[in-house]
Amino acid sequence: QVQLVESGGGLVQPGGSLRLSCAVSGSIFSFYAMGWYRQAPGKQRELVARITNDGSTVYADSMKDRFTISRGNAKNMVYLHMNSLKPEDTAVYYCNGVKTTGLYWGQGTQVTVSS
Repeated sequence: QVQLVESGGGLVQPGGSLRLSCAVSGSIFSFYAMGWYRQAPGKQRELVARITNDGSTVYADSMKDRFTISRGNAKNMVYLHMNSLKPEDTAVYYCNGVKTTGLYWGQGTQVTVSS
């Protein structure tokens, strides 16, 4: 059974930083791509960042200068480093993986940016 488990969310002040972690059962290289999405209240889920097996990355325009997606040295971890956080970054952040068998999602982790 494929499982993705996010952690690292919380309350942070504007301008602060957080690192989200996604632990995957098995190897992340069994996925074509791993990504982070977010969903704010009343809004659709949107792509934050994605990394493919060859290391190529894609970012949403509003986040590409502040967020970085990376893979851990352990082959079952994906991270999202978030800097210069803004109140509009407040959302539930979800880890996502793409396999031949379909899309897989974690349960999400809440990020709240507020003073």
